[in-house]
Amino acid sequence: MNSDVSISEAERFLAAHPDVGEVELLLPDNNGVIRGKRLAADGLVKLFRDGVRFPESIFALDITGDDVAEAGLLWEQGVADRVCMPVPGTLRPVPWHRRPMAQVLLTMLNDDGSPFFADPRQVLSRVLRRFADIGLTPVVATELEFYLVDRERAPDGRLLPPVSPRSGLRPGGVQSHSLSALEEFEDFFTEVSKAAAIQGLPVEGAVSEAAPGQYEVNLRYVGDAMTAADHGVLLKRLVRGVAERAGFEATFMAKPFADTAGNGLHLHVSLLDREGRNVFDDGGEHGTPTLRHAIGGLAATMAESMAIMAPNANSFRRFHTGSFVPSAPSWGCNNRTVALRVPGGEAKARRIEHRVAGADANIYLVAAAVLAGIHHGIDGRVDPGPAAVGGGARSERTLPESWQDALMAFDAARILPGYLGTEFCRIHSACRWAERRKFEAAVSPLEHEWYLRTI
Repeated sequence: MNSDVSISEAERFLAAHPDVGEVELLLPDNNGVIRGKRLAADGLVKLFRDGVRFPESIFALDITGDDVAEAGLLWEQGVADRVCMPVPGTLRPVPWHRRPMAQVLLTMLNDDGSPFFADPRQVLSRVLRRFADIGLTPVVATELEFYLVDRERAPDGRLLPPVSPRSGLRPGGVQSHSLSALEEFEDFFTEVSKAAAIQGLPVEGAVSEAAPGQYEVNLRYVGDAMTAADHGVLLKRLVRGVAERAGFEATFMAKPFADTAGNGLHLHVSLLDREGRNVFDDGGEHGTPTLRHAIGGLAATMAESMAIMAPNANSFRRFHTGSFVPSAPSWGCNNRTVALRVPGGEAKARRIEHRVAGADANIYLVAAAVLAGIHHGIDGRVDPGPAAVGGGARSERTLPESWQDALMAFDAARILPGYLGTEFCRIHSACRWAERRKFEAAVSPLEHEWYLRTI
């Protein structure tokens, strides 16, 4: 089903890595959770030639892995299989495993080779075709925040920062941009860099963030938004794998600690025309009218995209008064309190930083929603209104405040379905509502603590 060129990728890999015994097949679902299976290495060429079949219902799961019948991909379709093909260029060794292993990303297709509408990677591809039609190429980079946590829990079950291999102490206090906080886990970050180089991930650097054990890893710009999203997905897997090998855990949960900063996913986007020129750059600080129209479109679609940016109950714990997490579709230049920041620096690198999504969000869907907003703004010449100055952008909350509000806004969306696909939006909504009902039905330990003996 695939070309000889793709098959040769598998043959070259096997020749270069004769010790690899198995290959992990990675298929990210709508939650951003990687599903898949392991394949014996001697089946790799066949995989690249014919693909492998997975049930389409893999895109109708909640975060716990349960099927969501309301999505319509189970009984209605007889749990039908679809072919999944390897993504060219993603076949790489997995250096954190204790025996030689490889991995490759997959994407789902219909039997005629056309994209399967519910695959998040294909949802992003659908949006990118809209840019190709107008001669523009998105250039994208991601910033991902995460916490390192100890495998052991506190006596009351709370998460703990890991013990530093260097000092034997747990990190404490605000550690934003602290070099010593990086040095405490220097071996971990060295292994992250090594693994990223082996896997071809363009890691640019790491920084300690605003809480004990919290860090951010940045990826360099890529002139292909799909590849940039692939990089983000694979980086999350890499960080978790290296952390486990080092003896602790990494979490991209939006708000693992109630009293410290949450984990965000910041997306940086610029657009190139057919001649390779940045259409946001006019040599000045505020950029071109095209930049402002793009910001206007992002502001117009932000409320209806919140169910993608903040996909679960914990996601909304990031959004609270006094934090740097935006609560309104504000924009500004060189201003970190806004949702849509135009960073300072060289004019030729003029871009938009989208600061709303949590690190728990599906990167393909975040990129698709962000680019949909940009395209909508440019196509409709949407006015973003005046730029926010200082911290005033945090004064009024206008974005959905809860998971339920976000899902209602998503269901009422007037812009996103035209970009992401009406049927995809229906399935995504059904899965999130089902997950919310399950979450709300659960009885938590806190309820026992508060109510069991007091009422």
